[in-house]
Amino acid sequence: MINIRSFLVFAFDLAAVLIAWIGAFVLRFNLEWPRAFHAEIAYGALILMAVQLAACRWAGLYRGMWSFASLPDLRRLIRAVGISVIAVLALAAFDGTWLLIPRSIVLLYPLLLIMIMGGGRIAWRLWKESRLLPVSDAERKPVVIVGAGTAGAMLLRELARSPDWKVVAMVDDDRHKRGLELSGCRVEGATIDLPAILRRHGARHVILAMPSASAEALQAVTRLATEAGAALFTIPGLAELMSGRVAINMMRPVKIEDLLGRESVRIDNDNVRAMLTGKRILVTGAGGSIGSELCRQLARFEPACVVLLESSEFALYMIEQWFGEHRPEVPIVRLAGDVKDESRMTQVFAEHRPQVVFHAAAYKHVPLMEVGNAWQAVRNNVAGTLTVARAARDAEAERFVLISTDKAVNPTNVMGATKRIAEMVCEVLQNGPGTTRFHVVRFGNVLGSTGSVIPKFQAQIAHGGPVTVTHPEINRYFMSIPEAAQLVLQAAAMGQGGEIFVLDMGAPVKIVDLARNMIRLSGFTEDEIRIEFTGLRPGEKLYEELLADAEETLPTPHEKLRIARSRTVPDGLYEGVLAWLAQGPQEDEAVRAGLKRWVPEYEPRG
Repeated sequence: MINIRSFLVFAFDLAAVLIAWIGAFVLRFNLEWPRAFHAEIAYGALILMAVQLAACRWAGLYRGMWSFASLPDLRRLIRAVGISVIAVLALAAFDGTWLLIPRSIVLLYPLLLIMIMGGGRIAWRLWKESRLLPVSDAERKPVVIVGAGTAGAMLLRELARSPDWKVVAMVDDDRHKRGLELSGCRVEGATIDLPAILRRHGARHVILAMPSASAEALQAVTRLATEAGAALFTIPGLAELMSGRVAINMMRPVKIEDLLGRESVRIDNDNVRAMLTGKRILVTGAGGSIGSELCRQLARFEPACVVLLESSEFALYMIEQWFGEHRPEVPIVRLAGDVKDESRMTQVFAEHRPQVVFHAAAYKHVPLMEVGNAWQAVRNNVAGTLTVARAARDAEAERFVLISTDKAVNPTNVMGATKRIAEMVCEVLQNGPGTTRFHVVRFGNVLGSTGSVIPKFQAQIAHGGPVTVTHPEINRYFMSIPEAAQLVLQAAAMGQGGEIFVLDMGAPVKIVDLARNMIRLSGFTEDEIRIEFTGLRPGEKLYEELLADAEETLPTPHEKLRIARSRTVPDGLYEGVLAWLAQGPQEDEAVRAGLKRWVPEYEPRG
């Protein structure tokens, strides 16, 4: 059955050849009908229509949709017309022996043909786009685009089709672009002019079209837009756009992660794959923030089995559901269990024989562990690590990876001191009998993790404030959860045993600045949502460190990983810690005294 659309396109192109051929003769003879050239016009038109159809098929001109006619279609059209030019030259070569073709026709005909064929396609696209936008400009929301580069141009073209948005202006800090127009839209100024431009056009929305902009630039635009009362959106990053997973017009509100300037992580997939593919893997704390993301990252590398160990029934259920929905092909084992339960750990390792163990189970909330729960922190973070690590050694696991924290450096709180002892326990086991390699990965706060400051601020803003910050100068290192999980895998793959890997956490962020940015991103000002300073909490540091004073770092092949050369583990630590744990529950002050014995740099802060 003949496709009506294809038939109409063929008919249009045939008509275009006929009109261009006759038009060339009419123009050649000053808009008079060339009576002496009837044979040339008739025979030439028949030959050229046949040639042109074949040329259009060869050039792929009929693969394009007129509704989306673009530069690639123009290139195909020019290739097709080029074949017609060759045909006209061949006709002209006869020069009186058969047909007499004036030389000027060789130039006039292809020019007219390109104008008619190209113009028809462009006119159709314009008509279709006008039909796709039944709403008037008055009904479309005015928006200002920040960034007049490639991403801005792509976004502008996409939004021209949108029934919801009308781009009224663009801004860019490149002074050479100011005053110029992009697809009919004027670059009216620099980003500093954004508030005035928004007021002039009555716009309440801003879209950032700067996928590679620095965190400082994003923060500046965010401040200007929110102070002007405009909602702020951004487009996907360059990596997402290049991968084809998302389109340029898939906008989303700017998130706090965008303003922290964390770059995407590059990991050595080959080495990580060699470590994980076909292996049995155990993740403790598999339902927690880091543990669950580790599981999601591990699933990409085709493990033989992932054993999910979690003490929280609900958290275990949630990560199980994720695998069922997103990675049903990955075999999983769902185990409820407590890392402090030695008999349960022995059973798990004997039954499943994991080859790679990621120990993410821990108590991590500093103030909660500081008062009334100090001994529980010791049991979970020290005894739990010791139990799982020994079980891994006895089961001859290939690798054991401890997820540690920057709070283990010169600790001022119970949680940090217990994690430092856990690190030292792993160092002792690395130097003992057995073939298991023990690694430690130490990093700071992860964005959006359970109990972290960002979910807390979000809840406070949602309730109308105030947003509580402990001290105006307090700062912290931040990293996204996927970034942290990927670097843990990278560290495990390159480790030889006994290392403490330190992740590049970038520059520290002032918590008060974080609070201000979150208030702005939520569409409020500090007059509407105030910030309240509450004072440092028990055990809380003003500034966090990633390395102790006496430690040095060594570079690794990965730019975001370094190896810390930590203090020597005190003699007798292993036996001493075992004896200490055997004493049973202790009061908070006794716990602090015990921690001070094994971690001399521990300085409790009330």
